[in-house]
Amino acid sequence: MSKKDKNKNTNSDELDQILDRDVAVDQQEETPQETDLEKAQRELQEEKDKFLRLFAEFENFKKRTSRERVELFKTAGEEVIQSMLPVLDDFDRALKEIDRAGDDGLFEGVTLIHNKLKETLKNKGLQPIEIAAGTTFDADLHEAVTQIPAPTEDLKGKIIDVIEKGYTLGDKIIRYPKVVIGQQ
Repeated sequence: MSKKDKNKNTNSDELDQILDRDVAVDQQEETPQETDLEKAQRELQEEKDKFLRLFAEFENFKKRTSRERVELFKTAGEEVIQSMLPVLDDFDRALKEIDRAGDDGLFEGVTLIHNKLKETLKNKGLQPIEIAAGTTFDADLHEAVTQIPAPTEDLKGKIIDVIEKGYTLGDKIIRYPKVVIGQQ
C-alpha cells in the first residue's frame, strides 16, 4: 500500500470514528429528550390516575350520602314509633278483654281508635311481622322467649305461640316477635 492509500484509509477510519462519535452524541442528546417526554407522559398518566381515583371516590361519597339520607327519612321517626308499640300492644290486650266482657259499644269505639292508630303508624312505614303457629323458627327473624314440650311431633322446632308481635319500619326490623317454640 502506498502512503497515499494509507492516508486515505486512516482518513477514512478517522472519518468513520468521527461520524460514529457524532451519531453517539446525537443519540445521547435524543435520549434525554425522549426521557423527558417519557417522564412527562408518565407524570401525566399518574395525574390522570389520581384524578380518576378522586372522581370515583367523590361519586362513591355522593351515592353513600344519598343512600344515608334516604335511610334517615325512612327511619326518621323510628324512636317515636318504637315508643308507640307498647300502646299498640295495650290496645290489642284491651280489645281482647272488652270482647270477652261482651260490651259491643265499647268494643266498637276502642276498635275504631285502635285502627286509626294502626293506620297512622302504617302510613309512617310500620308493618307487623306476620307469624302463624306452626311456622318454622328462624333466629334471624324471631326471638325465642321459651321452649315447651311440643304438643305434636310436627311442631318440634316450630313456633307454637306468639307472645309479642314484631314490627318492621321500612326494611329494618325494629322489634323482633317474641315466640314460644316446641322443644325438639
